[in-house]
Amino acid sequence: MKKKICHRLSEIVSGISAEEFEMFMEIPPEEKMGDYALPCFALAKKMRKNPALIAEDIAEKLDSQKELLGIAKAENVGPYCNIFLNRASYVEKSLNTVLDENLGVCRIGNEKTVCMDYSSPNIAKNFHVGHLRTTIIGNSLYKIYEKLGYKVIRINHLGDWGTQFGKLIVAYKLWSSSERVKKDGIAELLRIYVKFNQEAEQDPDLIDEAREWFVRMEQNDEEAVSIWKWFKEISMIEYERVYQLLGMSFDSYLGESFYRDQVPALVKELENKGLLTKSQGAKVIDLSDYNMPPCLITKSDGGSIYHSRDIAAVLYRKKTYDFEKCLYVTGLEQALHFKQVFKAIELMGYDWTDGLIHVPYGLVSLAGAKLSTRSGNIIYAEDILKEAIERANKAIMEKNPELKDKENIAKMVGVGAIIFHDLFNQRIKNVEFSWKDVLGFEGTTGPYVQYTYARAKSILRKAGTNDGEAVIDCRILTDDVTYALVKILSGYENAVINAAEKQEPSVVARYIISLATAFNKFYHECPILQANEEEKRARLYLVNLAQLVLKDACSLLGMECPEEM
Repeated sequence: MKKKICHRLSEIVSGISAEEFEMFMEIPPEEKMGDYALPCFALAKKMRKNPALIAEDIAEKLDSQKELLGIAKAENVGPYCNIFLNRASYVEKSLNTVLDENLGVCRIGNEKTVCMDYSSPNIAKNFHVGHLRTTIIGNSLYKIYEKLGYKVIRINHLGDWGTQFGKLIVAYKLWSSSERVKKDGIAELLRIYVKFNQEAEQDPDLIDEAREWFVRMEQNDEEAVSIWKWFKEISMIEYERVYQLLGMSFDSYLGESFYRDQVPALVKELENKGLLTKSQGAKVIDLSDYNMPPCLITKSDGGSIYHSRDIAAVLYRKKTYDFEKCLYVTGLEQALHFKQVFKAIELMGYDWTDGLIHVPYGLVSLAGAKLSTRSGNIIYAEDILKEAIERANKAIMEKNPELKDKENIAKMVGVGAIIFHDLFNQRIKNVEFSWKDVLGFEGTTGPYVQYTYARAKSILRKAGTNDGEAVIDCRILTDDVTYALVKILSGYENAVINAAEKQEPSVVARYIISLATAFNKFYHECPILQANEEEKRARLYLVNLAQLVLKDACSLLGMECPEEM
């Protein structure tokens, strides 16, 4: 409707394009001011005319063509032209669009490939609540892109190589045993990693010893590699438990270790292209012309480093998947690293670097304290998910002890609460974790959204039908409250596209809250099962659409919605 109106405006007003009118057009803050408002201040400069007179002239011309344009009226209020849509016509078109198989969301991706690099925990370190952010954000972006018709490759780029493994081997040999590691698993690896960092502050020789063990790993020393593989296997068992709780999976688990053998070929290519210089024995790409520190490719001992392994990974993914985009969901603190990596690839002469996108996010804290593995100040992701499930189960036992399938519903509610709490915040913002904020049944929480969905399903069950195929009179759905709900439903596609363009799942989360709030207002103010037959049929039709979109939108965040709560 907006595009149609703006196209007509471009024909009415010479010298201003439809795209410009779309940019100027606003959504008024109040219903009584119309569905769209065109402020004419910017037009006044181009047309050299009083903005109020421009608004009056445009309103008059639009009003004369209201039937053709599907509007009820256009009127000017000072320098604004307020446009009121024909509600019945708008409702009919909107509901027909939303009821298609993809709920009105166009598959604009056309099966183009997007690589999504997220989660990527460091092996031998427990999966803590901070890791949940990359995992939850990345999983949501995968689902959003898939909804839009892209082919998404989910990559878990495991942090399974580096000097920290030398530290772990030293710590294992000094302060642990195979029996203790077999008994306590990753908890024991974490204990000795923290101890190593504490001891190394007093004894710097431990750092040198750790480096030596990592060099042995790089040289494929049998003992070093054997211990490393064992630690990796222990870690993967732990991570899979968390992924199962979250209902997530990946297409690739190729980590840093996979790309180390590709670094020599990368070095050769960089040398052939004259991009490498030596710095204190190390090989680097000089990025001083771009106001960045040098990009380290190999250390002085010839070993690979994060930059070189990440560059090798990008080249491998482009060759293997021919991606349109490759997204990296990592902490904001890695912004410089990815700028260096992307610039290095650009300098190598590849013309597809605009498809490389870093998606940064803020930190998670508990009572203001930053989480750190080195210091031992951590909260395990698995513990927090289980705690959320337990709290949800307790709430069910208090409020609805007769509920069937309580265990599964508690899992949906608990895990959903954690996911929604994270994704409702803009990803770049730091998040302070609070149980009160996470598990509330009111306000901007996952349980509030899930309860709204369960309410809609309950209405449909009581009615004995979904009424999704009913023939309805759209004029019944034009009162202010119902019309507001229809407009939000028709905005689903825009929310999904906007979320993908901004790499921002919070756009969908906030859309969900708007939809749940509008539905609950509709439920309270518009009788459904008690209405006359014609009104009942029309309103059930809308209830059905609302629950379909609500469930689908929640799925884009990685949440499940229980039928009853």
